[in-house]
Amino acid sequence: MTPPPAAPNAGVSPFPVTILVGRLSAPRVLRDDRVVYGMTDVEMGVDEYHRWTEPPTEMIEQLLVEHLRRAGQYKGVQRISSTARGDYLLRGHLTSLNEIDDPPKITARFNIQLELFDSKTGNVVWTDSYSHDEPVEKKSVSAVVLSLQKNVNAGIAQLTGSLAQYFTSHPAKQS
Repeated sequence: MTPPPAAPNAGVSPFPVTILVGRLSAPRVLRDDRVVYGMTDVEMGVDEYHRWTEPPTEMIEQLLVEHLRRAGQYKGVQRISSTARGDYLLRGHLTSLNEIDDPPKITARFNIQLELFDSKTGNVVWTDSYSHDEPVEKKSVSAVVLSLQKNVNAGIAQLTGSLAQYFTSHPAKQS
């Protein structure tokens, strides 16, 4: 998967904060690299022949980092590590990144919830979620992946836009 396009905000000073992108929690099936499919909301399976290049949680974490960096709205954005320091921790839960076969249609489902944790106060200061089923044009792995890509890009764009709105309405002081 590739990150959604992020147009840098030319001439606008970045928010004076550093965001660490933390690990996403997810059901066990989404912490594996096998592509997930379902017939209903409660009946799921994994495709033994088609795999992601890395587990979906790691892909989404990296996409968030890349999108936030390319937007140029923050003093710094990095993945969490033992040496990383930041003003805020962006963390969340990935609920769905899978194909749903519900005859007569096939959809690409993406559900995620994010929250922003303020390192100084120890409080969650922002939360938002994205949930959408994107239509798939035909029953093929490549068509499902294209629809998942479109859905993930739309979700990340919506959530990172909402995050920027938080900082616009709650200005941080220069550190």
